[in-house]
Amino acid sequence: MIELTDHPRGTVLPVRARPGARKNAILGEHAGSLRVAVATKPEGGKANVAILGVLAQALGFKTSQIDLLSGQTSREKRFLIVGQTIDEVRGRLDALTKEQV
Repeated sequence: MIELTDHPRGTVLPVRARPGARKNAILGEHAGSLRVAVATKPEGGKANVAILGVLAQALGFKTSQIDLLSGQTSREKRFLIVGQTIDEVRGRLDALTKEQV
């Protein structure tokens, strides 16, 4: 299960990044993090921007509602979903995983 945590501004979503993949996709869960693949190479923060876009599209949020909190140069990242509770984010993650099955 993805380990969402509460934050004063919203909910923290842990992400395991896979830059340089063949296509952009949500790959499921691994060790409590959402696995996200992006075709963009990790150069100059471009992969982080691509991951943010994949998250926004897949979960139905605006890109302005998602901020990268930590992990700018790491595969392990923490994104803040601004203004959303854990239950709201969990509901969207559950709906996303049902679509993939």
